[in-house]
Amino acid sequence: MNARTGLPRVFGPENGSFAAMLCLALGVFAIAAPTLAFVARESWSTEQGAHGPIVLMTGIWLLHRLWPGAAHAVSRPPLWRVALLLAFFLPGYALARITQVVEVEGYMMYACLLTAMYSVVGGSVMRLLWFPLFYLAFIFPPPETIVAAITLPMKVGLSQLAISILHLIGYPIGGEGVMIYIGQYELLVAAACSGLNSIISLSAISMFYIYIRHQAEWRYALLLVLLIVPVALISNLIRVLILILLTYHAGDAAAQGFLHNFAGIFMFVVALLVIFSLDGVLKPLWNWYFGVSDIAQDDLFARIEK
Repeated sequence: MNARTGLPRVFGPENGSFAAMLCLALGVFAIAAPTLAFVARESWSTEQGAHGPIVLMTGIWLLHRLWPGAAHAVSRPPLWRVALLLAFFLPGYALARITQVVEVEGYMMYACLLTAMYSVVGGSVMRLLWFPLFYLAFIFPPPETIVAAITLPMKVGLSQLAISILHLIGYPIGGEGVMIYIGQYELLVAAACSGLNSIISLSAISMFYIYIRHQAEWRYALLLVLLIVPVALISNLIRVLILILLTYHAGDAAAQGFLHNFAGIFMFVVALLVIFSLDGVLKPLWNWYFGVSDIAQDDLFARIEK
């Protein structure tokens, strides 16, 4: 073990592996750099993937913080296992790179990086670092087919619920499927308003918070994770209602301009604060009901923050 860096000796030049590690690092960079640039251009610049840079930075920070506790478990695996994994993932990455399918390319690239990491530190370390490695996968957009399959019922449900609420309070509103008609205006509930984007973003940011705060209490952490979906859907329902009312009272131009994006950002922040608030309210009740002490949680949080 290197006393200064905490890294195992496999990273040092004294055992003759420095050249091999340098080649591996260059290979990782050659694969990761163009794909990350592609993902940033195609996904991170959109509302759906705006959480990507946050996840990347916090995920790297968490890996850095947790590494000293996992470094003792370093054990390099047999070469044939690494070769077998690369024989599967590298052709898939090359094909995705050629076809320029951002979702597939991102995950294939990440699989290659995980394989490279496995070749150096072994499976035991990766099991200890499972959360940051899983969390970093949120920087890539989900496959379009899955998005379409999930968002359609969400879009229809949100549309119909918004129509019912506004109809009850007297607005001239109707609709069919994802189409909403109010006054002389016609609106389409798009995927961005369906709830999936907020579920993905909220899941990523909230799980980071939950892991830091409640890693040792997995049952309570699971409860908070399950609350992410209803919070995201309710926040998106409120967003749809706001946009419908903006369209009716201020016109289509006002609702589709700056206020449209601002409503999305505002409701995301509100939803995130709701998750934090629910944690603040539920945690004392959980501790009281199960007789749990906060000592384990506080010790973990202090250890992560050191």
